[in-house]
Amino acid sequence: MTFWEHLDELRSVLLRIVVVWAVLFTALIAIMPMIFDKVILAPCSDSFALYHALDALSQHIPVMPQFATGDFNVSLINIQLASQFFVHMSTSLWLSLLIGFPYFIYQLWTFVRPALYPAERRGMRVAFLLGNIMFYVGIAVGYFIVFPLTLRFLANYQISDMIPNQISLDSYMGHFLTLTFAMGIVFELPLLCKMLSVIGVLQRSHFNQYRRHAIVALLILAAVITPSGDPFTLIVVFLPIYMVYELSALFVSKKD
Repeated sequence: MTFWEHLDELRSVLLRIVVVWAVLFTALIAIMPMIFDKVILAPCSDSFALYHALDALSQHIPVMPQFATGDFNVSLINIQLASQFFVHMSTSLWLSLLIGFPYFIYQLWTFVRPALYPAERRGMRVAFLLGNIMFYVGIAVGYFIVFPLTLRFLANYQISDMIPNQISLDSYMGHFLTLTFAMGIVFELPLLCKMLSVIGVLQRSHFNQYRRHAIVALLILAAVITPSGDPFTLIVVFLPIYMVYELSALFVSKKD
């Protein structure tokens, strides 16, 4: 293919991406009120699944903090005139990217694929599949575990009884998007480690050598994500992150 034929093919790929993105964005704008009520704001209510699960466990494990489900509810307020409109648009934009991400990457892959050798194509297919799976698993961990525990602690925390908590919509959405997407990125660590292993920067022996340091660093990270005083919440957040660390070790070559 000539340069202009390659350019025309790239234009077609980008056009398909933009069309699908626009369709998803438009559809999400229409159903965003329902998504807010059923999904995004679900951790604000004591009926959220994680709270019920922790409440049931706390009845059987004495060392666990009590997670009563009947006294937790977060009411958000809006203090900026245009905040609800901009949150509606921006959340629709982010979710359209999140939902369409595998398709967007696949379209770019179809453009790059003819230039790769068969072995490279197989490696890229595996990386594409694992990368998407791990990213969405991380998003799920962020939504179902990390963000609800963080919200439950911070919404109830008061430096003084004379200062009631009034949580704004912008503050809630900032923490929601940051924590959920951050966990999605954290769960991409195995793929990153595999790439570093392929180019010879990282070996499996490094994981064994620095495991104790990694545990301390991950505990600090978990404590920052969920600044709760009880050890159970810390462990609940720490375990998924540490499992990602150990999974990353399995992706790395044993050879030095």
